[in-house]
Amino acid sequence: MTAYALTVDAGARDLRAADHLLHALADRLALPGDTVGCTHLVRGERPRVVVSLSLSSRPLLDTVRERLAGAGHGAVTPGLPDGSGRAVLFPGASRLTGTLSVAELLACSAIDRVTVLGSPLPPDPDARLVTRDHVRPQWQGDGLVLAATPALGDTLVPFEAPDPTPCCADH
Repeated sequence: MTAYALTVDAGARDLRAADHLLHALADRLALPGDTVGCTHLVRGERPRVVVSLSLSSRPLLDTVRERLAGAGHGAVTPGLPDGSGRAVLFPGASRLTGTLSVAELLACSAIDRVTVLGSPLPPDPDARLVTRDHVRPQWQGDGLVLAATPALGDTLVPFEAPDPTPCCADH
């Protein structure tokens, strides 16, 4: 992550709302493709999801902060809330659609590594990953790591489902 970062607290209650906010900010502010936008869970008296934007330069950070100041998107603070964000916007994210090999995914995006839950070994570079058009890697240390799970047809899928079933949905 970068030193040129800010956090926006719009009071989002869930990841879907925070994802939507990040995409809306990227569109409205015409953010460059190298912007990293993450969600961060905030616990405590007022649980919520805040978003962060990591930008490539101080002038861009200042411009984005200025444009957000009166836009009604919530409180804007300098820096990152923590070092373990869930990336929604990142270089190459728009190219992660359909089915790709692990090697293709790593080559065309800012994702540094893919792990497979339950396996101590990294996946084969030729392993096919069905993106479901929803790829959300996490910051681990200094790199973006995508957690994947085995799926039908000897493929992998990102661990996070695009439309998860809410807990207790059948009650």
